[in-house]
Amino acid sequence: MKLVTGNSNLKLANDISKYVGLDLSNCDVKRFADNEIFVEMKENVRGEDVFVIQSTSYPANDNLMELLIIIDTLRRASAKRITAVIPYFGYARQDRKPGPRTPITSKLVANMIDKAGANRVLTIDLHAGQIQGFFDIPTDNLFAEPVLVENIKSKLTSNTPIIVSPDVGGVVRARIIAKRIGADLAIVDKRRERAGESEVMNIIGDVKGKECFMIDDIVDSAGTLCNASDALIREGATKVYSYVTHGVLSGKAVERVNKSSLTKLLITDTIQASETVKKSDKIGVISISSLLGEAIKRISDEKSVSSLFD
Repeated sequence: MKLVTGNSNLKLANDISKYVGLDLSNCDVKRFADNEIFVEMKENVRGEDVFVIQSTSYPANDNLMELLIIIDTLRRASAKRITAVIPYFGYARQDRKPGPRTPITSKLVANMIDKAGANRVLTIDLHAGQIQGFFDIPTDNLFAEPVLVENIKSKLTSNTPIIVSPDVGGVVRARIIAKRIGADLAIVDKRRERAGESEVMNIIGDVKGKECFMIDDIVDSAGTLCNASDALIREGATKVYSYVTHGVLSGKAVERVNKSSLTKLLITDTIQASETVKKSDKIGVISISSLLGEAIKRISDEKSVSSLFD
């Protein structure tokens, strides 16, 4: 087995390599003067089981091209099997046609990864489960719940926690975590007038005097989370924590979180934290390197991955 990484999330790749007990392979990923990407493997991968660790986060197009070119490099170097380990799968929010004359970009990206030569995909918390069906190769969609639940339990200071879904679409995800910690469930009913903006309407469930733990898969502008937090506080919640798998945090998102009523925003390291995120007292990062590392070991050993979540 060999581990290869691009430039999207070097810290996570190094943490995974430590867990697996295998050094990252020597792969040279650099730019020509016009910013074209050039990749060269500096060691033999013929007949090897290779895992390419690369999130397609910001800058999404650059990181996606790095992934595709690394896969092509390995295929042409006669690797036996190539698994694209994509902790954060970019373009996942474009998983359907919301209106006429619009693309389904997540399907396009899936086709590109397949055609580049990947034999398998390993990712975490896809924005929509049906994206697994966009790939014509085996796809393992891991869940961050075990890591999040462990951290939530460490934050509990009362016997009245409640798990909150910030929208109707995330109810299934929130219900799974609520069941794991034996807590009640509440839902934030909101209406989105335009992309990137949301208006909280009301809270479904009793949150008065309770610690709230909001669960979501992606935080981008943080508008929804901050509005939901304000609504929960108005309804009598004592504290509001937010747990999100993918911390995109674009634009003024970090500034928005710092000024919000959130007690803490906890994100995983599927996307490498920016310096602004690292400096924020209201944002914490939870590592999922052990989860990914264990999945990689099991795939290489042809063992069950789903049993990680039993």
